[in-house]
Amino acid sequence: MHLSVKPEADDDQHEKTRRQLLAAAGEVFAEVGFRQATVREICQRAGANVAAVNYHFGDKEGLYAEVLREAQRQAFARYPLLAGAGPHSPPADKLRAFIRSFLLRALDSAPTAWFGKMMLREMIEPTGALDSLLKERMRPMADQLRGVVAELLGCSREDYHHCRRVVARLFPEQPLDVGAVEPLADHIARFSLAAMKHLTEPETARRRSRALSRTRR
Repeated sequence: MHLSVKPEADDDQHEKTRRQLLAAAGEVFAEVGFRQATVREICQRAGANVAAVNYHFGDKEGLYAEVLREAQRQAFARYPLLAGAGPHSPPADKLRAFIRSFLLRALDSAPTAWFGKMMLREMIEPTGALDSLLKERMRPMADQLRGVVAELLGCSREDYHHCRRVVARLFPEQPLDVGAVEPLADHIARFSLAAMKHLTEPETARRRSRALSRTRR
């Protein structure tokens, strides 16, 4: 009985093609979004045959889901949620670290920085890949942020309201309809008024004055 063994060179070539498709697809999806992207354009950039997408990923949806998964893996490896802050850091330091990492992921200009751009598009035009992304990454992020804010406020975790389609998936227990308007309006008003009150405190005003003086020198 003769068993054919797949040459190692073929495995290397298949993996190379797969990586090229992911890189090219990341660029295209980040530029034009899932719906406007075409398999032909992706394959042209990757230098691959159009059949390669079906071979490696099944279809465009499968390719998109894998690009999003790879993009988030790279983004969070590069910028962890609380980079620079430890579990025993003051909650204010944790909050700043969370915000800093979030902004770095969203605004990263590295050649492979697809995650931020793709996520911004997902917020506006969700795809079928959103549910798995929410479970794997966004829900843990939201839970961690809620924990940090709860530490700051010294209370139980608060609900957050951002991007209705995403929030509906993140927090299915949170009603987002006309009946939610009053508590949501109260929440936003309290948040805004607290921020404005802080800005009018004497010490804050003095700090702003000193900062302005330094910039004018």
